[in-house]
Amino acid sequence: MAPQFADAAKALEPDVRLLKLNSEAEPAAASALGVSGIPALFLIRDGKVIGQTTGAMPTSQIVNWVRQTLARAGV
Repeated sequence: MAPQFADAAKALEPDVRLLKLNSEAEPAAASALGVSGIPALFLIRDGKVIGQTTGAMPTSQIVNWVRQTLARAGV
C-alpha cells in the first residue's frame, strides 16, 4: 500500500499531512493508538483520533476516507 499512501499524501498536501509509523519499531506508539490490524490508518486532529480504519485501499479511497472523515468531524 506504500505507493497508494504516497500518492494520497501528495493529493492531500498541504491541508493534510500523512505520516507512516512502523508498528514493529515503535510498539508503544502502536499500542497507544490501539493498532489491531495492518495497514491501519488513523486521522488525528489536535492530538485526538477522529477516525480510524484498517485494510489496504487504493489512492482514491484513502483520499475520500480522509475528506469524508474530516467533513464528519466538522473540519
